[in-house]
Amino acid sequence: MRAKTLVFSVAGAAVVIGVVALGVVGWMVLQPGPYGFAGGDPVALADYKGASPTGLPVELASADPATTREYIARMGDCEACHTAKGGQPFAGGRPFVLPFGTIYTPNITPDPETGIGTWTDAQFLDAVHRGIAPDGSRYYPAFPYPSYTLMTDEDVLAIKAHLFALKPVRQENKPNTFAFPFNQRWLMAIWATLFNPDERFRPVPEQSPEWNRGAYLVEATGHCGECHTPRNLMQALDQRRKFGGGVAEGWSAYNISADKVSGVGDWSAEQLAAYLAAGHAKGRGAASGPMGEAVELSLSHLTPSDIAAIVTYLRSVPPVAGDLPALAGAAPATPVLASLDNPVGQRVFQGNCASCHDWTGAGAVRSEAQLTGVRGVNDPSGTNVALMVLHGSGPTWPGHPYMPGFGHAYSNAEVAAVANYVTARFGAAPSGLTAADIARLREME
Repeated sequence: MRAKTLVFSVAGAAVVIGVVALGVVGWMVLQPGPYGFAGGDPVALADYKGASPTGLPVELASADPATTREYIARMGDCEACHTAKGGQPFAGGRPFVLPFGTIYTPNITPDPETGIGTWTDAQFLDAVHRGIAPDGSRYYPAFPYPSYTLMTDEDVLAIKAHLFALKPVRQENKPNTFAFPFNQRWLMAIWATLFNPDERFRPVPEQSPEWNRGAYLVEATGHCGECHTPRNLMQALDQRRKFGGGVAEGWSAYNISADKVSGVGDWSAEQLAAYLAAGHAKGRGAASGPMGEAVELSLSHLTPSDIAAIVTYLRSVPPVAGDLPALAGAAPATPVLASLDNPVGQRVFQGNCASCHDWTGAGAVRSEAQLTGVRGVNDPSGTNVALMVLHGSGPTWPGHPYMPGFGHAYSNAEVAAVANYVTARFGAAPSGLTAADIARLREME
């Protein structure tokens, strides 16, 4: 009897575990679509009665083919990921350090041997919409095909035409460093079945034409959720916490939902537009890291009507509460050094930071140097502050502020100290970074 009871108990436990596991998987798979929050009844693009939300904006309706192709490629923001630091544009080789290894982006110039020069239209569509390479192997979702799948065939092929017009660059692709079982690409076929709907964009007639254009730019071409939306246990976007914040190459990609504490709910439309188009909004800080690249290589090239459409869409996304504190107010002009108890951080800040940022954090020369009221400074993790100290503001373009990196000038302990000093003095809560934390951040390069 005891043996039978034990068998039944084990079997019952197994059934319960199986049911729970299926429930967890079902919860991750059966979630709202990328803009399901909006309600309404999405229709096929061919059945939409308004102006098409895809393709070119109204300002470029009569543009020549070369301009058309380049603009749509800018919408897709392909250059940033497919360009290594100091490398040739679109030639690949950029590392993405993930928890299970490093993935290197491929060469997408038209070189016939190391790039995509021999790809057909059908093969390019399969790659962008379905994550399937010409040899039948599967791409990892670090390539955002679950978002790109919403793009129309015409827009995808416009990007292909732009790429094929570039100068070929002969550069071999670097192998990924994934260990078993993550190096088994065939598993991505199962992942794609669960998480890539392989459907083109469907407008929502109940929403305005501007909203639909914004939805296409944000969800399809711009793939904003790939960085700004948390991921579930299977590394798919968690649409129930849409735009609630994520991670991009070690940087915190902050909440961009309508939440007024952690998100952008208290940003005006003008502030959002300025940040997207120019990489800076007064009182809100400057774009840096991957977001700085997105502005430099993509968003700053978009027309005013497209920027306005993105703002309209973003402001419609429901708030997702985050775990970040409310922004701190202004810092006193005279630093309360005793309460900070961080002489190393004070020394570094005084020697290299105060001249631009000022002791009040208001910016000594220009508003772009303001530290108070900036989300990264008010993030108790201190990650983005440390990365700014290490690498500087990253890419620059006309009118965008520049901050040099100090990673080669200071030790890991000194970088941790000044980051902790900045968050304690100008933020809502101090960070507690260590030299080991900075060492890990350096490894993300």
